[in-house]
Amino acid sequence: MKWEHISTNVFWTIVCIFGLLVISTLAVRILQRVKPEADFSELVQRIRTWWIMLIVFTAVIMFSRNATLIFFAFISFMSLKEYLSLIPTRRADRRVLFWAYISIPIQYYWIGINWYGMFIVFIPVFIFLLLPMRMILIGETSGFLRAVGTIHWGLMMTVFNISHLAYLLVLPPQGNPNGGGASLVLYLVFLTEFNDVTQYIWGKLFGSHPVVPRVSPKKTYEGLILGVLTTLILSVLLASRLTPFNLLESVMAGLIIGLGGFIGDVTISALKRDLGIKDSGSLLPGHGGILDRVDSMIYTAPLFFHYLYYLHY
Repeated sequence: MKWEHISTNVFWTIVCIFGLLVISTLAVRILQRVKPEADFSELVQRIRTWWIMLIVFTAVIMFSRNATLIFFAFISFMSLKEYLSLIPTRRADRRVLFWAYISIPIQYYWIGINWYGMFIVFIPVFIFLLLPMRMILIGETSGFLRAVGTIHWGLMMTVFNISHLAYLLVLPPQGNPNGGGASLVLYLVFLTEFNDVTQYIWGKLFGSHPVVPRVSPKKTYEGLILGVLTTLILSVLLASRLTPFNLLESVMAGLIIGLGGFIGDVTISALKRDLGIKDSGSLLPGHGGILDRVDSMIYTAPLFFHYLYYLHY
């Protein structure tokens, strides 16, 4: 996908997103001047990281389709690597992890050649069956079930689920006259991240009733409901420019992304709480690690993809 193949709708949507980020940056500067006693350091860090992520994402989506697929494969690799660095693994599993990492380029190769059948079964079926057999050949039975479960779950989250985002790029362009695969990726990524931000902001402003206090006490019903409603409104406004959805379909897409993003977020929160850590890493200042940023996408990508695929492909 070359620069000239990016649709006008995609281009102007990205321009508007940059505009929102400029407004957010100026708003924080004003808040720092108006309330010098308040601590806005985390918010400043988050906005700086958003600038970096938006610039990188824009650059990637403007280049060729293969370059974009490689980028998403790299995201899967970094996510799996971060996940495995958090999860206790057996010494004997090092040879098994090699095959887990090898599955990443193979999974994205199926996407590159647009082989949907293999894409959809490779990890849930073939890798699911291969890894336990490789463990058995090593001969270590102590902790076998835990090792199989944690590695399989990690692959499903960080490789299989995220790869649905990449597959949007190779869907037949006639299924979405409003920009093809690039606009679908932009729609999903922007709404997923926007949903995270709005749930965080509404929760900060009005939140008082935790949804799952033992997992994520800062996640409130107020933040969830208002965040989903805000995402739903934006999903309707953007649908006619970036997707093939009609009004009802765009409303359902907004609900899927809003609720799916919340579930993905609290799922990774439960993982971190079980491990006794606050963030999955420190790669992104103010945001934590890669898993902290793709947690919502782990759920929204496959849910949105299959919803779209069922309706229009």
